[in-house]
This record gives sequence, C-alpha cells and structure tokens, in this order.
Amino acid sequence: MNKDFPDFVEIGILQQRKIEAEIIKPIYEIMKREFGLDKAKSIIEEAVANAAIDAGKEYAKRELNGTSVESFVALQYLWEKDDALRIEVINNDHYKYDYNVHRCRYAEMYKEMGLEEIGFLLSCNRDSKFIEGYAPNVSLSRPHTVMNGDGFCDFRYRLQEESAKNEEQHEC
Repeated sequence: MNKDFPDFVEIGILQQRKIEAEIIKPIYEIMKREFGLDKAKSIIEEAVANAAIDAGKEYAKRELNGTSVESFVALQYLWEKDDALRIEVINNDHYKYDYNVHRCRYAEMYKEMGLEEIGFLLSCNRDSKFIEGYAPNVSLSRPHTVMNGDGFCDFRYRLQEESAKNEEQHEC
C-alpha cells in the first residue's frame, strides 16, 4: 500500500454521478432502441429510485445516534463537493432544512453528456428516494428544479408532523 494515499478516498456525489452516467448512457441507448423511449425511462426511473432508497439506508446505518434533519444536513457536503451546487440556505433547524440551488453542475454535466432527457431521473428523482431510505420521518418537497428548466431548485425538507409532535412532547 502506498502511504501517500489513504485507504479510502471519499469522492463527491457529482463525480459518482458522472461515473454512473458513463455506464448508464450506452445501456440507456440500447433500451431506447429495444423498448422505446417511455419504457427505457421507466426502467431507469425504477432502478435509480431503488438504488437511492438503498443508499439512504446504507448512510443511515452509519449514524450512531439515528437519523435526523441535522444528521442529513451534515451529509450535504457530499452533494456540494467539487462546487457541484451553489446554494442559499433559507431555514436550518431541528425540524426543517430549506435551501435554494442557484447553480447545478449536475444539470450541466448531464447536458454535456447528452443525457439531459434523463438527468432528472439520474439525479433529482433520487433526492426524495434517498431521504425515504435515510430518514423515513423526513419528507422532501421540491416543485422546481434547474434540471427541468426552472431557474432554481427549492428544497424543503421537513420532519413529518407526527414525529415533530412526539419530539415536542418528550421535550416538555
């Protein structure tokens, strides 16, 4: 083993998505040819959604004190690494995490790769599925995305009401 390199180098999500997209692109092209555009998109959507839920569960296992809005926020550096996102945080507390994305290099990358028609499925659609696997008591609302041509993404994570009520009762 080379002492100059650590055993594990954590790459950012942007680099991970690029590697995945390079593998998915030729498979997607064949699926479009063999099954048609709609079926190919449907297969990609299902496969990526399932992978995102599984990834969320794997990250959750690493949380010694359980998952929360705060533990999720602590992971955000992975999505932002390599200047992948330019964000503006609006709210960040125990019950919510709200931010807007003003620049998304994920969208730029998929466009450069010729994958803009499935960029949403490869990245954006993962967000709600990841949080579902990571912290089922946290929900995501995001009506706008750069990937779909909006000028920004508006991420709104919320601790679900029942969970928030239970936590408030324990604090009293």
